[in-house]
Amino acid sequence: MTPGRTSLTFGMFVVMLVLAALDQTILATALPSIANELHGHARLPWVFSAYLIASTVVIPLYGKLADIHGSKPLLLGAIGLFLAGSLACGFSSSMTELIVARGVQGAGGGGLMTLTMLGVVDLYPVEARGRYQGLLGATYGLSTLFGPLAGGYLVEHLSWHWTFLINVPPALIALGVLAACFRRPPVRHPQPVDYAGAVLLAALLVSLLLVTRTGPEAVAVAPAWTLWTAAAVFAAAFFAVESRVSHPLLSLALFRHRGFAAATALSAATGITLFTAVVFLPLYLQNGLGYSPTVSAWQLLPVSLGITVAAIVGGRRLRADGRVRATAVGACALSAVSFVMLAAVFHFAPERVGWMSLCLLPLGVGIGTLFPLVTVVAQFSVPPRMIGVGTSTPIMLRSLGGALGVAALGALLADGIARFLASGVPASLSKADPFPDAFAAGIQPVYGVGALVCVVMAGVALFLPERLVRPGVAPDGGHVPAVAPVPARG
Repeated sequence: MTPGRTSLTFGMFVVMLVLAALDQTILATALPSIANELHGHARLPWVFSAYLIASTVVIPLYGKLADIHGSKPLLLGAIGLFLAGSLACGFSSSMTELIVARGVQGAGGGGLMTLTMLGVVDLYPVEARGRYQGLLGATYGLSTLFGPLAGGYLVEHLSWHWTFLINVPPALIALGVLAACFRRPPVRHPQPVDYAGAVLLAALLVSLLLVTRTGPEAVAVAPAWTLWTAAAVFAAAFFAVESRVSHPLLSLALFRHRGFAAATALSAATGITLFTAVVFLPLYLQNGLGYSPTVSAWQLLPVSLGITVAAIVGGRRLRADGRVRATAVGACALSAVSFVMLAAVFHFAPERVGWMSLCLLPLGVGIGTLFPLVTVVAQFSVPPRMIGVGTSTPIMLRSLGGALGVAALGALLADGIARFLASGVPASLSKADPFPDAFAAGIQPVYGVGALVCVVMAGVALFLPERLVRPGVAPDGGHVPAVAPVPARG
């Protein structure tokens, strides 16, 4: 593949990852308009849930199928699903149609988040992958955080339908370019697909994700204790199947490699820390201080910038010196400092919105540094025939960690607010609206838990290899990588 075709193909990877990431959050400012037009306030959370559940449960299957058939046909199929789902969402005339269409869109979006990362393996030599994984990590983080801004603009100037239809032109262009330019590598690892494992893992993930849904829409499915019981049963069945089949969907033996196990654990924790920061602060700014959704979204700009710059710089440094362990520990420490600073601001100066915003910068740098690092470490820790699984597993766990983490910490926040209001603190109850003080009191233990998660992450990072890549010299005098302590994947 010529350099021009390679760059064009990678550019389409970026475009599709932007669209998939945007659609995780773009509806944050469009939901009121959707609810008013489609008369579906009670089922509104399912517009989010359908995409989240579908995009998460398909990730491991995409990774496994890519190991068998190569990433190109799977990527083209995922774009087709995402395109069809976007069109169906844009032309939905009822809440039921929209929820079903969001599920289709999520089934494609989960593939885009996985296969664009995996496509880097087919495009670039091993020593260059850290740089391009960093660019994709920056793209993902930035797009997710700017989704509410994009949604607010489209709703204000066009209509909510365009939050979906805006995907159509770039998706069509990407589909055509990738079909023509993305070279399909030879299939080297034909093997049967573990469909039983896929069904059981999907059932397990759906049960866990449904637990995170709160309110009437969750009760309509099943009580929480039923979902937890179902999750336990599906987990036991999944592990039993995966330990016996010859070609498992997710080989449990991979987790015996401490580098892979550490990378996937860090990825899950990264989902918790990212969404803990970006979900709860806008809630305070809007409901407590009266900021508009668009203005509150702008307060997240420091974390967006931190993720973008750190992912790009971190990817380049990973290519240059291959330092993994020290870099990961430093990134976790920065994230912990950020949560401690946020808790301190809410304790001493809850009205200082600018300080809160600046406290997010170290977190953005920490998360942005970890994005490419965990992906590359996971890819290097698995055999070549399983690189699809090695790429998809951290992405799946990041989504699952974010969903479960936000649900648990959201419950902690709600309990803290209720306790504060029930205590009858004079300073708060003397105000017309005690919510800001109650939120400031309730959020401090949440950010304390966030800091504790980061400290645990730093401990987990010690199990990563000290260096992933170190310089070597090829027989012809060229520069090639040599991986320590696991072999390079070409």
